[in-house]
Amino acid sequence: MLDFLTSPLRRLGHATINAVWRLGFAARFLAAILLNSGQSLLRLQMTIREVYFAGVMSLIIIVVSGLFVGMVLGLQGYTTLAKFGSADALGAMVALALLRELGPVLAALLFASRAGSAMTAEIGLMKTTEQLDAMSVMAVNPMARVIAPRFWAGVVSMPILAALFNVVGIFGGYLVGVVMIGLDAGTFWSQMQGNVDLHYDVINGIIKSLVFGIAVTLIAVFEGYDATPTAAGVSAATTRTVVTSALVILALDFVLTAFMF
Repeated sequence: MLDFLTSPLRRLGHATINAVWRLGFAARFLAAILLNSGQSLLRLQMTIREVYFAGVMSLIIIVVSGLFVGMVLGLQGYTTLAKFGSADALGAMVALALLRELGPVLAALLFASRAGSAMTAEIGLMKTTEQLDAMSVMAVNPMARVIAPRFWAGVVSMPILAALFNVVGIFGGYLVGVVMIGLDAGTFWSQMQGNVDLHYDVINGIIKSLVFGIAVTLIAVFEGYDATPTAAGVSAATTRTVVTSALVILALDFVLTAFMF
């Protein structure tokens, strides 16, 4: 009977200790990446190759998703604003929604799903096939050669992808509001220009996307490096990357929004 009562507490304690241990390991892992970033930054071809893999290869899903999100915002925004006689403010509403919230958050979620999971799977596969151990035997630092270039590529790519998402989303709102519905194009752009502030909206959105990029890429490379060297272990690590990244993005979005706006 006593075992039945204490078993859930033991499991909870074990899960808590394991979570704290992983957080500490992740902090040390980030410190190791920063300490070993010199080689990857000096040999830019490694980082540029990873920027292509993480950023350029994610362009299609970012652009297509941004276009449809902007078009949906245009439709829903017009329907709502028209009830209050403020349909002319559609341009400002679409731009502010994308720049402040939807652009950085949705771009980060898409980036985590596409590039983050691919980074985890690639690093986990390298660990499973003992390529990382082989590098260490040959006096090649895997942290500097494999991990750091991917980390910095994600940090660089994320704000650019979020900016492209915003631009295409605003264009999607323009297509719906001006081309389809028939709002005045001059009013659409002038309302946007008059209500969007460079520092308050644009810069804060860029800061958000940069923070999301750091968080998502760190989770991706950490889960790949910490994956159990089996097929099931790599699969589980890839799943953890997507799920953990989504939760961290939403939590960070709340914290950053509370401080910024």
